Amino acid sequence: MKPQLLKVSAEPSCSFSVRQDRVPYVNNRWHYHPEIELIYFKEGRGTQFIGDNISLFNSGDVILVGANLPHYWSFDETYFNSQIEEPNVFVTHFCDYFWGKDFLTIPENLPIKNILETAKRGIQITGPTREFIGNLLEKMLVSDGCNKIILILEALVNIAHSGNYKILSSIGFQHNVREAGNDRINSIYEFSLANYKRKILMEEAAAIACMSPNSFCRYFKSKTRKTYSNFLIEIRVGIACKLLIANNLSIKQICFESGFNNFASFHKFFKMITGKTPLNYQREFISKN
Repeated sequence: MKPQLLKVSAEPSCSFSVRQDRVPYVNNRWHYHPEIELIYFKEGRGTQFIGDNISLFNSGDVILVGANLPHYWSFDETYFNSQIEEPNVFVTHFCDYFWGKDFLTIPENLPIKNILETAKRGIQITGPTREFIGNLLEKMLVSDGCNKIILILEALVNIAHSGNYKILSSIGFQHNVREAGNDRINSIYEFSLANYKRKILMEEAAAIACMSPNSFCRYFKSKTRKTYSNFLIEIRVGIACKLLIANNLSIKQICFESGFNNFASFHKFFKMITGKTPLNYQREFISKN
């Protein structure tokens, strides 16, 4: 299913938007936009779709969605049929250049730049940072002038420095993966994403990094905390998730299009990473659309 481009509007007097939603059907479709989205579910629960991630969301959750990452939140039916429960959601949309094109290039703002890059795979805020960011979003709604900018900066800095977050979408879902300041890792990512359909020898990947195979294995694991083989499996499963969502190919075709050599290994690794069989993953997504 192709995500829809959503135009996010801000007031003429504002450089970014902040709003409060009290209904369950606002933008409840598979969509994307160039603006970064920071959303706080003060009240609400349902199923969230962020890239190739499908999981539940609950009251108190805070999510940071990077630019052009497809997503949507499907509230539970009780919010549509009940007068007792209603959502209470605070959300801000902003572009990464609204504070000026050079703002993120100064050294002091590198943590903000990096967290916005990471958010292109979707970030769920965890721990005590979650409540703190939620409170900032509530304050942002009633603030004006430069105070709003200070609050959004405070939110991003706290997310970046706390480390209290988890990445939602797999690396394979995003085509242009970048890891700021590391050209060697970028080259490995790009090579892997360009060649995932075929068998990649360790010697080939090591040559891209200008290393021996043994040195490459140690280097890659130190940078990513996973083996290169597991990294390739994650990419292939991410590609498979995209193909399952598009629903244009049979599951057998998707197996080979995503780089798996046989259906047994495809089924095994897909379930290991997503917790679902390929068919159940596809059915769950379609049922929510």
